[in-house]
Amino acid sequence: MKNCLTIAGSDCSGGAGIQADLKTFSALGCYGMSVITSVVAENTEKVITSMTVPPEMISAQLEAVFSDITVDAVKIGMLPDVGTMRAVQSAILKYHPEIVVCDPIIAATAGTELMQSSALGAFVNGMIPLCSLLTPNIPEAEQLLGCKINDFTDIKAAALSLFAHGAEAVLIKGGHLSGDATDLLFDGREFHTYTHPRIDTRSTHGTGCTLSSAITALLAQGKPLPETVALAKEYLTGAIEHGLDIGHGHGPTNHFYRQFPE
Repeated sequence: MKNCLTIAGSDCSGGAGIQADLKTFSALGCYGMSVITSVVAENTEKVITSMTVPPEMISAQLEAVFSDITVDAVKIGMLPDVGTMRAVQSAILKYHPEIVVCDPIIAATAGTELMQSSALGAFVNGMIPLCSLLTPNIPEAEQLLGCKINDFTDIKAAALSLFAHGAEAVLIKGGHLSGDATDLLFDGREFHTYTHPRIDTRSTHGTGCTLSSAITALLAQGKPLPETVALAKEYLTGAIEHGLDIGHGHGPTNHFYRQFPE
């Protein structure tokens, strides 16, 4: 069994962040560990408030895991400020995990800021070069690059630009454009596209977290990147299709639909 570490915020409603990552790791046969960067009070309708964990505590959590347990792959999610980024960057540079998948969490769906705007530059210059794979959606890619993405040609240009900032590979999720949802992977050599029809459902809370943690688990198991993305998207599609009717807003996906079919 491979060991996967998620470094992210905690979603008390269980659909996103640390909770979604650990469920995904388990569902895909990996042992999950966590370092909490922020405690987020949220539910299926909104983010109420959040509290950033002090950098010293983040560093202590990272040291506790890395000094004792072999980490086969790391997923990085919510990094709310520069202090958090520096703590994570220091641990990555010290322990050199082979696989680092980073899903930049900049704002909640409702618009609540989850990464300080003053930290965007530190993320681009300090965190992107550490990434085996960077997985932004279109609004996140726009904020990281200071550009506007209007069509698929813009997505390709954005992927190449993020690659030029140091990421080994870039997956831009295209769900914010009209039509079928098409994601674009640039693996450092060529482009790969993944298209799926849209699913008419409210169970979409934590889909980005779930996809990136699924990719992390599958990469830890040795699968090649283009195949990994396809398999992770297949898993996510099933989790959305079997979504749970929980809460009054956008409910969670069903991470264990394969283990506990309806």
